[in-house]
Amino acid sequence: MAQVKPDALQSLLDRGMPPIVWIHGEEPLLAIEAGDRVRSAARAAGLEERVVFEVDRSFKPAMLAAEAGAMSLFGARKLIELRFAGKPGKEIGETIATCLAGLDESVRLLVVSPRLDRSSTETEWFSAIDRRGAVVAVYPVDRRELPRWIATRLAAQGQRADAQTLERIAERVEGNLLAAHQEVRKLGLLFPQGELPAQAARSAVMSVARFDAFGLVDAMLGAEAARCRRGLAGLQAEGEAAPLLVWALADAVRALLRLHEAAAAGRPLQPILRQARVFGPRERLFTSALSRLPVSRLRAALQRLARIDRMVKGASPGDPWKALEHLMLGLSGLEFATDI
Repeated sequence: MAQVKPDALQSLLDRGMPPIVWIHGEEPLLAIEAGDRVRSAARAAGLEERVVFEVDRSFKPAMLAAEAGAMSLFGARKLIELRFAGKPGKEIGETIATCLAGLDESVRLLVVSPRLDRSSTETEWFSAIDRRGAVVAVYPVDRRELPRWIATRLAAQGQRADAQTLERIAERVEGNLLAAHQEVRKLGLLFPQGELPAQAARSAVMSVARFDAFGLVDAMLGAEAARCRRGLAGLQAEGEAAPLLVWALADAVRALLRLHEAAAAGRPLQPILRQARVFGPRERLFTSALSRLPVSRLRAALQRLARIDRMVKGASPGDPWKALEHLMLGLSGLEFATDI
């Protein structure tokens, strides 16, 4: 089989349960929903028994091998679910691949884990799993896609909203998809099916937006100055440590400089993106910023970040949050001041 997008998973399951479905990613809501689809399909396929293993330090791979090879006394078909708290190791990965090779038709596997990196996906054991099963990578919903995501959720409950209302709702829930889901469900309870009353719907949605340092970097890369301003205010109000944001920004700027070097030398950009751990929707953000931000501006930004770092440590005068706002708005497309 091959990699499967979350929105294509149901279509795959409708054609029959694969021997294994591996769901990995950073967005809890979408991972939960994908797992629920697999469990529902398993029940529909007659897999009445469900065995769940929490894969932590106390888990032994032999436990999986024994369960996968054990036949039920009552002949019941079963779904074995593995829930990883962290990165899968070589031993358990090889055990899954071995079990899969000899898996009986009456047994199916569901694996849920954090996002897998190259050190996992480029192993022989994972390649064996990928060939026989379905691997579902779950990425956070891109901010620009969030209004459409909300519209799709509203449509599922028979409601619709105008573009401005969708954008206002997105501003209030971005970075917090679980809460966004709850707010959409709340609109389904408060208002009848059909067009939502714009002002009432906007007022009904709570401000549950959550920003982190890396989400804020994405807003900067996407030239979204208004989001940068809101996100910085939110991080400062929540007590986020400024050094983490300084580090995340510097890391992104250095990655862009390496991309510029590769482009100038005629080398492919993909290896640089992989080294910088840039995957999925973030690739588009980096390539967009690459065309917008010249080398001179990026080097000036690194110098400014070094000064902001000294402000954070008390070695230089100034307000680091104001300086960060100035810098990020400039990298987002607003005019740089002369001191940058």
